[in-house]
Amino acid sequence: MKISIPEPTLGQDMTLDPGVPLGSTLTEQGCHFRVHAPDSQQLFVALFGDNGQIIETFPMSRQPNGDWYLYIPSLQADSAYSFYQINPATQATQARQWLLDPHAHNVLQRHQFSHHQTSSEKITAGNDAPEWVSLTTRHHFDWQTRTHPETPLSNTVISEIHIKGYTRQHPAIPPEQRGTYLGLCHPAILADFKENNITCLQLMPIATKVDESHLKTKSLTNYWGYNPLAWSAPDRRFAIADPVKECKTMIRTLHAHGIEVILDVVYNHTAEEGDGGPIYHFKALDQQTYLHHQNGGLKNFTGCGNTVDLSHPPALEAVLQSLRHWVLNYQVDGFRFDLAATLGRQDDRFCKNAAFFRAINNDPVLSQVKLIAEPWDIGPNGYQLGHFPGHWHECNDTFRDTWRSYWLHRATNAEIASLLLGSQERFPAWNWPEKMSVNYICYHDGFTLQDLVSYGEKHNRDNGEDNRDGHPDNRSNNHGIEGQSNAPAIIKKREQQKRNLMTSLLFSFGIPHLLGADLHAHSQLGNNNAYCQDNAISWVNWEGQVQSGDFRQYCQSLLTLRQTIMPAFTQALSAQTQSVEIQWLDHRGANLSEQTWAENSPFACLIRIPCEESLMYIFNSGELPVRFALPDSHWRCLTDTADSRVLTKILRQTATYVRPHSMMILHRAPD
Repeated sequence: MKISIPEPTLGQDMTLDPGVPLGSTLTEQGCHFRVHAPDSQQLFVALFGDNGQIIETFPMSRQPNGDWYLYIPSLQADSAYSFYQINPATQATQARQWLLDPHAHNVLQRHQFSHHQTSSEKITAGNDAPEWVSLTTRHHFDWQTRTHPETPLSNTVISEIHIKGYTRQHPAIPPEQRGTYLGLCHPAILADFKENNITCLQLMPIATKVDESHLKTKSLTNYWGYNPLAWSAPDRRFAIADPVKECKTMIRTLHAHGIEVILDVVYNHTAEEGDGGPIYHFKALDQQTYLHHQNGGLKNFTGCGNTVDLSHPPALEAVLQSLRHWVLNYQVDGFRFDLAATLGRQDDRFCKNAAFFRAINNDPVLSQVKLIAEPWDIGPNGYQLGHFPGHWHECNDTFRDTWRSYWLHRATNAEIASLLLGSQERFPAWNWPEKMSVNYICYHDGFTLQDLVSYGEKHNRDNGEDNRDGHPDNRSNNHGIEGQSNAPAIIKKREQQKRNLMTSLLFSFGIPHLLGADLHAHSQLGNNNAYCQDNAISWVNWEGQVQSGDFRQYCQSLLTLRQTIMPAFTQALSAQTQSVEIQWLDHRGANLSEQTWAENSPFACLIRIPCEESLMYIFNSGELPVRFALPDSHWRCLTDTADSRVLTKILRQTATYVRPHSMMILHRAPD
């Protein structure tokens, strides 16, 4: 992101140039500082030396719009700085109130300072020292002419990954790289992604976070990272030395292997919690960044104590600048927005034409990347599935819940039929690929796939909340024994249901989202809210590959078939000029009756692209095998979930047996 800004002279009247971004901006001649702080009476920039001591302070100049500005000539990259103001409540003692730059591109905590600098001395400024400092950052990086993979949405398979948890226990990765940015692009991990036909990683938050107050009192940490301190600074906990360089290296390497990177981003709240919570920056700089109760308190549409108000122009500018920063300086391919309904609120109402959505749509950079919404928050009318604007894809929890019910409990044929064809009541096919359902069975919040078939209840006592936390409606089934079991019959049931759920996900229309740990049959021991478990509960167990080998091979084969078969059918369903025949059949080959739609008896879906190819899904969630009539002969069976491996075979007869608790997918080409 090249900045072209006239360079003033330190000491002259500091009039803000309109091209100066928020935060610190390095040029060849010096560094510009800008922050929106209408609540401040005086604002200063402090610079720190190698030992963490203040070496110089500069007053900032207030602008008519509430911005503060400063230019320091000759300032170099990696210079440590912080904002501060004199706390009005303690002005008599001249105590500084330290404020982290909320727009910083690189940050250090106090105990990390001596490890970053060349000096071994620690900060020695006593109590008058900031907990966090920012570093001026230059974004020169050799991208080696790498370009974005630009995978079509019909071919996109998303795998949700936690950078630390995915690689922390991998035996082939050098110990110093495990759990880091560089670990995630290690050849052993790249081979894993390629084997599984993963085209896109959705990284759980990598922006710098802090732990909530209630976790600190229990000596726990926010492992997931949904408590952002600095939206634009890659978290140092995933770095060996330099988070900026190592994060870029990771993305460059993933792109070189055809893998896109989507960031899970949190712009709905900050780590400052609610009324009475910590003050890091916005609370002191600009209270209007937040929505307010009528009594002046902070509104809480996020469950985290505060809510960022993107109808407030400075807050909107801050978020847009952060998003552009990740795209331009880190080359990311898209974003998944946590609690995205909050971002579209005007006052208390969600609006698909809100300022944030309009700004994204009109931005020449941000309008070109993949955008995924978590389409709800906890505010009034917070559930907005299907109501986001065009070019936004949405996480579909109805897909998750209904497929779980169908295979593990009970759901009707009509309920899953809609999901199979892409939830078109909310995501019509004529809007594909611009707007599609993001389908998933498991996400980071909730049971893993292994636990979904192994536990009937959540087991979250390690979280220190007496098992009160976590979603109570999991629609799981332990198949006879709670938790791990060595009983062959129970293991067989569980493995078959895992295959049913994974096959239903990968061969439904939409964008499939996989929990990366599920491909390794990872168990969290029944914890369905492991947000504070930075330990083996959350870390993928790579040593367990022998036990999960059959399921891994099944998923790998299924993903290969999906990438081969599904794109053409997705294109056919979305095309306005091509007719596609869809039939719903019972086991005799007759059209489904009204009564059968309301049951969960065996049924089939037949999709024909005239003069081209056909795809047939056959479902039997019942206890008995069913002889199913086929409309034609000579089908290729892509998969039968009653088998532990994908064994494609030719069916030349006009009927086939479908075993209990299983599904088959058949394919027929003209030749």
